[in-house]
Amino acid sequence: MSEPTKIKRLVPEGKSRFLTTRQKPPTEKGYVGYETLWEPFHKEVKYTTPKKP
Repeated sequence: MSEPTKIKRLVPEGKSRFLTTRQKPPTEKGYVGYETLWEPFHKEVKYTTPKKP
């Protein structure tokens, strides 16, 4: 049998409508985490006071 490799494969970037996930580089302990980036659901508009009657 062949031995398992010690090299971790790079996971491709995951994309959806409002979310993007990327793999972080491994730490000295070998833990590989993921970075999550959220896109805003709606745009924020500056408030203007309504006209007085």
